[in-house]
Amino acid sequence: MTYPLTYPLTYDAIILGAGAAGLMCAAKAGQRGRRVLLIDHADEPGKKILISGGGRCNFTNSATVPERFLSANPHFAKSALGRYSPQDFVALVDDYGIAWHEKTLGQLFCDGSARQIVAMLLSEAPATVTLTLGQSITDVAHADGQFAVTVGGVVQRAPSLVIATGGPSIPKMGATGFAYDLARKFGLKIVEPRPALVPLTLGGEDVLFRELSGVAAPTRVRCGKTVFDEASLFTHRGLSGPAILQISSYWRHGAAIGIDFLPGLNARDTLLDAKRTRPKATVRSILADYLPARLAGELAERIGIVGLLADQSDKRLVEAASQLNDWQFSPNGTEGYAKAEVTLGGIDTNGLSQKTMAAKSVPGLFAIGEAVDVTGWLGGYNFQWAWASAAAAAEAL
Repeated sequence: MTYPLTYPLTYDAIILGAGAAGLMCAAKAGQRGRRVLLIDHADEPGKKILISGGGRCNFTNSATVPERFLSANPHFAKSALGRYSPQDFVALVDDYGIAWHEKTLGQLFCDGSARQIVAMLLSEAPATVTLTLGQSITDVAHADGQFAVTVGGVVQRAPSLVIATGGPSIPKMGATGFAYDLARKFGLKIVEPRPALVPLTLGGEDVLFRELSGVAAPTRVRCGKTVFDEASLFTHRGLSGPAILQISSYWRHGAAIGIDFLPGLNARDTLLDAKRTRPKATVRSILADYLPARLAGELAERIGIVGLLADQSDKRLVEAASQLNDWQFSPNGTEGYAKAEVTLGGIDTNGLSQKTMAAKSVPGLFAIGEAVDVTGWLGGYNFQWAWASAAAAAEAL
């Protein structure tokens, strides 16, 4: 289904971007008998699919609910997600005999390779779908009810155009802000994009924690009223790990994040009980029962309590416990789009139909997937949004 575009053909729809959303939309529209041209400047389709989940593709999350997606309009995603569920995609995966497993927290992965998902999506596309790769789009115009897309020096036309080129996260994969430029060209507004699901960087006194690079531990991480219970990882630049990536989508410059290094434990009771039952122990040795030794040592040193528990006042131990259950960090930034798994913000949903993903002001124009201001949690949620938004648009093409 991959062809060089050496001359114009007639299509019902042109889809820009052969990632998760674009592949799904092309397949679904093609199955409805639509003649579809699917264009990507990369040399192969589904590049982000291929690297996701360590190469095994965390293709959906069984716990998907609209509340686990961020958007300026928190209700926008409900329609598409409600009409194409994780169970629908799992059924498709099962139809192709692709073995999968649940890793944790509803995250579903291929047992084998992410290439199985890309191959499945390509196989789902009938002969009415034409895929062209490795050619840049040099112009997109709209007149007389037709979109004209210049690709490879040839102008291709269709009454419908789907923006599925994603956001600028992971630029080394070829990601750009093309979707936003195109949306603005057609009068659509953009919610300020920023990196999401991204490691946070530390400065000031917190820089000392970089000495713990490579150390991870179960944590409870809080920013405002939002809380995640997953692992945190210290890096040479700051903080990462699932809990930090999750909270990064809610963090804004200037805000502090609190980390509970003893999730599920009341540090106050733990230290005071230890003072009675293990008076010759130290804070460091008590923490080492629950945390990696290097982390236990660093926290004890930063708290500043030396000597035996028996020699510490209850007041001083209570103060230390408060820190351990809510250690405050003030990140000075993120590692940016280069390390961000997705992009927060994007094409403003106020300009789109939540049922069809069509632009309200430009007949025939659609936007789906990461290009839109809908961003899911870590763990397969963003792929589910790609499948669901693509299916919604395909039904309207």
